[in-house]
Amino acid sequence: MIAYILRRLAYAFPILLGVNLLTFALFFVVNTPDQMARVQLGDKHVTQEAVEQWKAQRGYDKPLFINSNEGQSALTDTIFFEKSLSLFVFDFGKSDEGRAIGADIQQRMWPSLALALPTFIVGISVNIIFALFIIMFRASVFDTAAMVFCVALMSISGVFYIFAGQFFFAKMWHLVPISGYLPGMDAWKFLILPVVIGVVSGIGGGTRLYRSLFLEEASKDYVRTARAKGVSELTVLFRHILPNGLIPILTSVVVVIPSLFMGSLLMESFFGIPGLGSYTLDAIQAQDFAVVRSMVFLGSVLYIVGLILTDISYTLVDPRVRLS
Repeated sequence: MIAYILRRLAYAFPILLGVNLLTFALFFVVNTPDQMARVQLGDKHVTQEAVEQWKAQRGYDKPLFINSNEGQSALTDTIFFEKSLSLFVFDFGKSDEGRAIGADIQQRMWPSLALALPTFIVGISVNIIFALFIIMFRASVFDTAAMVFCVALMSISGVFYIFAGQFFFAKMWHLVPISGYLPGMDAWKFLILPVVIGVVSGIGGGTRLYRSLFLEEASKDYVRTARAKGVSELTVLFRHILPNGLIPILTSVVVVIPSLFMGSLLMESFFGIPGLGSYTLDAIQAQDFAVVRSMVFLGSVLYIVGLILTDISYTLVDPRVRLS
């Protein structure tokens, strides 16, 4: 197991390097350091001297990849080396506005987790319960109606759920604040509506997926044998179908867990929650390359961690699988 994890971590390094390099190249294809300086200075008629000063203060006055110097400095004295390779030791540096990115991430990850974690847990639980309830009445009118309902939920845009929730629950009925965020125990007032919206908007796709997985298990020989022995339908459902159906569910869920730290761009933006999702969106709009590259790199790291956790969890829940 340890050798397998180390091997996967070794594979992760070239992947992260490639993602880092691609992000760097794409960003500077769209924006040159001069354009970044003019955006940050906020004046189209800013002097070239001010632009050069801004670039020198933030290290953008150097070549992108290769310097004309001789020796090792030809590669190290570049924007790519100083701005991107330092991420591999989780040195995020400062944003183009001068703020410490690492401190911002530590501060903003908690609102993101406060929103994403309840949405994730409640959503998974509701989808599984709803799918099991549908399985009990499979091939019936209720099964057909439930699938039509799920498809209808999937057909509605997530933005509609947000607008409808804010209009009815916040603006008309004044049950919750329409947007904003407060740390501590008062946070639930601002989080309950986006959590409910996140759960409701995911019921359609999640329930259809889990129903398919449970139906596949329900048609297997061990389930038919249990029914032939006179085992009740509830016992078959919860002691046979559910545990075995959770194996593929677990492997698809674990990979999502690390990405919870990254937040939700849509929810955080519309509800004014100061998480990592809105932090990334604001950086894109401000063309702050330092923040964008840091968040892309962090997201890649978390996704790779999720894949490794998925492989490990699969071997723990399914004894038929053995790591080579």
